[in-house]
Amino acid sequence: MSSAAQALQQALVATLRAAPFAPLLTGIYDGPPAQAVCPFVAISDGSTTDWSTKDRRGREHRLSIAIWDDGASPARLHDLLGQAQDAIEAMPRSLPGQSIASLVFLRARIVRDPDGPWAGRLDYRVRTLED
Repeated sequence: MSSAAQALQQALVATLRAAPFAPLLTGIYDGPPAQAVCPFVAISDGSTTDWSTKDRRGREHRLSIAIWDDGASPARLHDLLGQAQDAIEAMPRSLPGQSIASLVFLRARIVRDPDGPWAGRLDYRVRTLED
């Protein structure tokens, strides 16, 4: 993982752990947990590509944040996704050795396995530049 990706991942975890909805969750995991009780957040590894300029090193990151919930309906999950989106879009743009040049919401999706919990996913494109 590049230093930019690592800094972004750490900032995202810290942002979600400090968000007002965090007490409603059983955990916020930096990666998929081995075992967890719903509702919880799992941040995927995502992908990183070059986004450098002539004089600055840059990266484009694709982030995917999943919220898992075992409720009877997706109502609580919709609320959790909205609160997560608000927290992510308000996260600080300054990271250790990096700055966020842009943070763009791409999509949200909710699905359910008939035998399992609901899964809500938020996808973002984040572009960073070295300071």
